[in-house]
Amino acid sequence: MALYQRSYGAEADYGQAVERSQVVETFQEALVRTPLLADQTTPEPEFDDNETRFRDAREHANWLVNQLLDAGWLARMVDDATLQSTLGFTRAGRRFTEAFIDDKRRNQQRSRHRNTRNTRNALQSFLAHGEVYDLLDAYDYSERIISDFTDVIEELNERRRALVREMQNEFDVQRVTAEFFEFMEQRFQPDIAIRLSADSVEKYREQISAVIQRIRRKPKAFKVEAEQRLRELMPDWVQPGRSVLWAVLDGIERRLKNAADIMLPALRRSLQHFTKRADIIIRQMNYLATQKHADVAAALSRLTNLPSAEQDRRLAAAGAVLARCQVGLMDPEHIRLPERARSAAINHQLTTEPEGDQSARQAVYVQQALDQAFYISQQKLQHYIAERLAQQEQLSSADLPIDSAEDFMAVAHLISAGQLADWVVEPTGRRLQDDYFYQRDEFVLSRRTLSPEPSVRETP
Repeated sequence: MALYQRSYGAEADYGQAVERSQVVETFQEALVRTPLLADQTTPEPEFDDNETRFRDAREHANWLVNQLLDAGWLARMVDDATLQSTLGFTRAGRRFTEAFIDDKRRNQQRSRHRNTRNTRNALQSFLAHGEVYDLLDAYDYSERIISDFTDVIEELNERRRALVREMQNEFDVQRVTAEFFEFMEQRFQPDIAIRLSADSVEKYREQISAVIQRIRRKPKAFKVEAEQRLRELMPDWVQPGRSVLWAVLDGIERRLKNAADIMLPALRRSLQHFTKRADIIIRQMNYLATQKHADVAAALSRLTNLPSAEQDRRLAAAGAVLARCQVGLMDPEHIRLPERARSAAINHQLTTEPEGDQSARQAVYVQQALDQAFYISQQKLQHYIAERLAQQEQLSSADLPIDSAEDFMAVAHLISAGQLADWVVEPTGRRLQDDYFYQRDEFVLSRRTLSPEPSVRETP
């Protein structure tokens, strides 16, 4: 990594090739700064106590240069004019070292919460100018959207596990709380909050889909030229009967769909679990910190296992210490009696009924009397029929006597007896005339027969 920074970093001198002596110096400085690599200069088991594998860091650096040359990570290049030998990364060595450099850059500030907007901007540029490199940039940005979501979710899960480990090892409430709020201020606010609001995939998904549809509706000449240029740049993507342009656009839409439907809900769930776990752990650690000096129960348990004489001696010593305590009265300024809630006054006085017209009250009374006069309850009707059918199984309505107004109402409502559970009313088809009815139908009343069931003796 140190050689990569010197060769391709911001402070690299691209006009001058790196010689072997410069590579050795770079490795020597890195060995001094890295104790893990410098430990190889200490005695090894196969050597004697007074013998070391490398006498100093420079010899160790020369050995590393030879190892990297033999492995193919570095290559020796000779200038034909000056016959000067220089060292440099091979293509495989540079690609291999880039992974470590990129991983180190993850902890630095970078605009990784702008990939959704960068995808939209690159597609709009391709739509306006037809440059296929803009389309390839949009495809690359869409891939970074998924990877960024994965990185953030893994970071949240790792921090949640770190909180659990710290809870198991120590109870430093202030340090853990400070780290939690530092993460929320420096990591959550500038990155995750923007990803869920300003750079939300749901916010720009419709715009990106609209731009892709406009690209699909471009003239045929535009799409043919883009297809030919993409086939030249990406020959591995060329397949019979398959459009490379359509494959790139479909890949961008598929990634956006996965980011919006899968990764974004997963990020929200991970963030919710992280905040819940952090809240639970911090509450528990605060509780443990407050209970750190509450060892009365432990002291009492130890006293129970001691002899009586020892218990008396220790309790007497504790009493002597507590005797020096001073008891004071509370400050009256801090005593406040709660004010009783006053119930709202309600006027319970009833208003007097206004005196109405005599004729109006009489009309109301007459109407109520008429309503009650032509009404008979089901209980009275059942009692009337039960008295008449006390000694027989069937009875015709023509044989029912009418001795009072209640009997008249019972005969008039005889048809409703069929709704009762005890009686069956069946018409005979005959018409009857008497002093009370101008014309009425004849019915036969009989007791309802039930299907035979096991008798059950009822207790009083």
